[in-house]
Amino acid sequence: MNQLIQFSNSNTQFYFDNNFKQLSKIIDIKKAIIITDEHVHKAHAHLFKNYKVITIPAGEKHKTQATADKIIKSLIAFEADRQSVLVGVGGGVVTDITGYVAAVYMRGIQFGFVPTSILAIVDASIGGKNGIDVGVYKNLVGTIRQPSFILHDLTMLKTLPQEHWINGFAEVIKHACIKDAKMFDELHTHSLSFYQKNKKALADLIYRNTMIKIKVVQKDEFEKGDRKLLNFGHTFGHAIETKYKLLHGHAISIGMVFAAHLSIENTGFKKLQSVIDLFQKYQLPTSLQKIDTQKVFDILKMDKKRSNHFMNFILLEKIGKAVILPIALTELAKKINQN
Repeated sequence: MNQLIQFSNSNTQFYFDNNFKQLSKIIDIKKAIIITDEHVHKAHAHLFKNYKVITIPAGEKHKTQATADKIIKSLIAFEADRQSVLVGVGGGVVTDITGYVAAVYMRGIQFGFVPTSILAIVDASIGGKNGIDVGVYKNLVGTIRQPSFILHDLTMLKTLPQEHWINGFAEVIKHACIKDAKMFDELHTHSLSFYQKNKKALADLIYRNTMIKIKVVQKDEFEKGDRKLLNFGHTFGHAIETKYKLLHGHAISIGMVFAAHLSIENTGFKKLQSVIDLFQKYQLPTSLQKIDTQKVFDILKMDKKRSNHFMNFILLEKIGKAVILPIALTELAKKINQN
């Protein structure tokens, strides 16, 4: 199924439940340069044999300016010009850095994605946020610029390690918490193994999650309002992710539980245990032992949603409805200490 999605300044063509071979029909192979990581390249090298390929080390610690500089040097070696098209094939790190490099190389060239992880498919590849980390600060430097296309080939998930299936479902649960109570109930009914074994159910779930994020981004592409809701769990989650070398989904799972605790006092939220139970059902962590509260707070207060002495925090009023409320940094410091 193909669907053209309109954003404020550009369009993105989505190719849902498709096949990697479609890529050669979308763009001119001679103009394409694939950016991928070493794990994806090893698993799918046969798909790339007709393409120019730049391979980067795998992992969040490599989502840096140094890696971007190496990609740019490779683009120069390939004599890439303004007609070149970068194609990020991989997880969230690959899509983030591909979009970032495409935005700055020759002041902007075309790019698209073939996301190969659940997290990248339902979240990282959608919405145009592209960037890099700076030390412990996640996504501190970047752009908002939409890809020309996003191609889903769910057969590529067959090589995805189990921990990354688990990791990606944190973003699925996030969407259910903030926008879709029915999906929340369905996730409780089913299990990770159910979606891994049932391709149609997985394809339907991916489509629903994709459309949730698309609709939010269409209304607020540059994050002036409701797009901030997509950061549910990310403020605290990002503060611990790099510091404790956690997978993104694990970090935001803990962050969402932290936010759900805050919601009890600030919105009257009543379903904390149901949220905890769902994360545990999908084998995601709900807390972190022995954190350095001061260092975590120092990272957290640099979050982009900070306004003076307050943090615009994403909380739940009920399952399927999130709100943005300013929480005093002093209160957050106390809650982190209690966590």
